[in-house]
Amino acid sequence: MAESRATAVWEGDLTSGSGRVSTDTGVLSDAPVSWAARTQRPDPNTSPEELLAAAHAACYAMAFSGTLASAGNAPERLTITAVCHFTPKDGGGFEISEMDLDVRGRVPGLDQAGFEQAAREGEEGCPVSNAIRGNVDIKLSATLET
Repeated sequence: MAESRATAVWEGDLTSGSGRVSTDTGVLSDAPVSWAARTQRPDPNTSPEELLAAAHAACYAMAFSGTLASAGNAPERLTITAVCHFTPKDGGGFEISEMDLDVRGRVPGLDQAGFEQAAREGEEGCPVSNAIRGNVDIKLSATLET
């Protein structure tokens, strides 16, 4: 199977330092990262949490699309928004405490209840969801568009 690689370079201390992250594919090339991007939104730099949200949104879109298609209801369009919550942790430090997934989609042949059920099944089959489940609270909302 495929392997995915990324490289980060950091210079300086945590709060005043900065870094850059790149992927082997070049999709990200020296994208700036900073502590401020993690704690003060909006910020022009990215953060690990923003990258995790992007990964989760993309992965869930694929998983949900596959779930729908295998049930005979291929989607016309799915729009997924993932929000990663970076919060102070009891006892000190920080944690990724919650991931909110919001999916809106046009799927012929489904009603709202069927869409919500399929959305839950898609989330259960999402590799990123499965990687973080148990450590991060995943909340899912699903809205069928007409």
